[in-house]
Amino acid sequence: MNDNVKELEQQLDSFNAAERRSALESLHALVAEGKVVPLPSSATDTNIHYHTFFSYNAEGYSPSRVVWETYKVGLLYVGMVDFDVFDGLEEFYAACELFNVKGSVGMETRAFVPEFSDKQINSPGEPGVTYHMGVGFPGIDVEGNFNTFKENLCKTSKARNIDLVERVNAFLTPVQLDYDADVSSITPSGNATERHICQSYATKAAKHFKGNDGALEMYWSDKLSCDATTLDLPDSGALQAMIRKVTMKQGGVGYVQPDSGSFPAVDETNAFIIAAGGIPTLTWLDGTSDGEQDIRSLIEIEMATGVEAVNIIPDRNYSAGKGVDDPKYKNLCDFIAICGEYDLPIIVGTEMNSPGLKFVDDFTTAELSPFIDIFISGAAIAYGHAMLSRHSGFGYTSEWANKHFPQRKDKNNFFFELGETLPATAYKLLSNITTKNTPSEILNIIKE
Repeated sequence: MNDNVKELEQQLDSFNAAERRSALESLHALVAEGKVVPLPSSATDTNIHYHTFFSYNAEGYSPSRVVWETYKVGLLYVGMVDFDVFDGLEEFYAACELFNVKGSVGMETRAFVPEFSDKQINSPGEPGVTYHMGVGFPGIDVEGNFNTFKENLCKTSKARNIDLVERVNAFLTPVQLDYDADVSSITPSGNATERHICQSYATKAAKHFKGNDGALEMYWSDKLSCDATTLDLPDSGALQAMIRKVTMKQGGVGYVQPDSGSFPAVDETNAFIIAAGGIPTLTWLDGTSDGEQDIRSLIEIEMATGVEAVNIIPDRNYSAGKGVDDPKYKNLCDFIAICGEYDLPIIVGTEMNSPGLKFVDDFTTAELSPFIDIFISGAAIAYGHAMLSRHSGFGYTSEWANKHFPQRKDKNNFFFELGETLPATAYKLLSNITTKNTPSEILNIIKE
């Protein structure tokens, strides 16, 4: 790869949107000139759960960078899923259209399930609290209470972070953060996460003890109650993970146990997701918590509030080569089978919100290969929904879909075929489609 391409790729992660767009267009020109040749399109690879630097990406990738990297390696489908914000939505879709990449936009947050208030679901040590998603958002044009809900996602998160930093500062003195100067400043739009805070503490400590590595080691060994020489100082991912574990997770000095009022109820969250044009999506971790061991009840409760898909991070749920001897892998197989009974599309991805995570799962392993078609189908459904909803105004959760598809299986088949058939560059084919069109008419239009 020549130096010019490397420089443009670095520019893709600039906090300046105009610089990112300029770099993307320059890379597109290099492709057109044959100076950059992407890999052939994969037959299996897909990732519908990339976080970007608008929430936290361990490599600092912007939405444009995620699409570019996706294009280079030939993924079938790609999805952006940021935490609590939609700041990168338009940039992501524009990049997908430029490079003909089949993409969809999601959002992840935390919600409260009242019926499971006495059970841990997938947020460790926090009964009733669940990580929750919407996928396939066409845009984010909502009004009234729903707009207030959207704005509060980020405001509430920021307020929690500021309080968290105040508590952790007292513990980590003499290393202390100024939230605006040290945390918000390392994000493109001020939407910081706990991972940004940990990164800032590592950076601030390295600066404070600059020139005295022994003092830095002693400081972190004392504060984190560990041998800091094993943490690859001064600012490694291992150090940041330990900071988060000791100071921000349950039992840590900065941790505050959430209650039923800490996060919006799941029914309220799903109402917002539907109003914004997304598909409400249950997230599943690994089946080991008491809440996830009662997964049928959880699925049915969440489906009653609007859930129509599920999300899995496969890489967390098996060890290559261990197969059925791995209890988590058995849980994964069981969960996929249960989702099949409910005809729930399955969305998968690797997040990239922690150092060392893969860019894409290896679906060719003995453990994951039986589910390739299921994973691809979920990605195609999310993309098909996003395209129809973005350019025609109705999608998977619409009255039109409920009218034409009394059975979820038939609805899945339609949106899968739509997603499989429609190139990202052919979105104009959808511009004249209305709710008066039948499913077969829509498919005929995009196949012409």
